[in-house]
Amino acid sequence: MDAYDTQVWAVAVVILVALVAAAWLLAREHRRKQSHRLQQRFGPEYARVVAERGNKAQAEAELLERERRVERFKLLALTAEDAAKFGHAWATLQTRFVDNPRGAVVEADHLVRDLMVRRGYPMADFERRAADISVAHPVAVDAYRNARAIAVRDQTTPVSTEELREAMVYYRKLFDELLETHRQRPTSVSHTETVHT
Repeated sequence: MDAYDTQVWAVAVVILVALVAAAWLLAREHRRKQSHRLQQRFGPEYARVVAERGNKAQAEAELLERERRVERFKLLALTAEDAAKFGHAWATLQTRFVDNPRGAVVEADHLVRDLMVRRGYPMADFERRAADISVAHPVAVDAYRNARAIAVRDQTTPVSTEELREAMVYYRKLFDELLETHRQRPTSVSHTETVHT
């Protein structure tokens, strides 16, 4: 091999190393941007899944799979009539809390599930429902999990009326998001709803 061939090979190796380094840097930048996008989209749910999985790459793969799965759903906006019916159903349910807090919490869970079905979410087990909801409602899904935890705990060991009230407030947070009441209320009105006991 003469000097010219050696120089050609040296240049080819340098170019190849530069291309590999550029590809690695681009892939790293893509992963960084994807991580940032997922953190922004999922908020506290991102941190919860990373902590649960114990591995950032596995957590991000799960969140990406959630996005892909939910993209296949045919999610529907509620008609004004449906929104009014669900809103009325919640108001009626809330008045029953005083006389039957446990029953009201069970009904709240059913009403939230009915609303999810009406919006186009498939009904699977609770964890799958929560995962699906987290894609569009990453903050409210935490409230949903908290409400559900109280309701499940109450089935084995009765919880206090205050905890049942908290469950209703948690359910209401997701209910409002699914109902899209935040788009219907004036901005000066507080989104926090309490249950009168």
